[in-house]
Amino acid sequence: MASQADFNMLKLGLEALAKQARASLAQLADASETVSLDQNRVGRLSRMDALQGQAMAKANLARQRQTFEQAQAALRRLESGDYGRCENCDEWIAQARLEADPLALLCIDCARKAD
Repeated sequence: MASQADFNMLKLGLEALAKQARASLAQLADASETVSLDQNRVGRLSRMDALQGQAMAKANLARQRQTFEQAQAALRRLESGDYGRCENCDEWIAQARLEADPLALLCIDCARKAD
């Protein structure tokens, strides 16, 4: 089990991760808007590029939304005292694993079994 100082550092990291994801969500919202159908204004190749860019922005938006939601859930677990417990076996997740991936829900053994 991690010390209070370790949890404080992880909390700061989770808050920063959530803040970064929230900022990315705001930036990506415009990029994922519908591409204009005006063929006179945008050539076919440019339109294809725009559609590809839009698809990439939508995928990135979904990833950032997921990261934001996971960070918020991790912060709620931290406040309730459940953060750092494996959702599968209920053992404590190693501190090094939480530092490497603060959104981890499984200990390394359960994560290996899940793969």
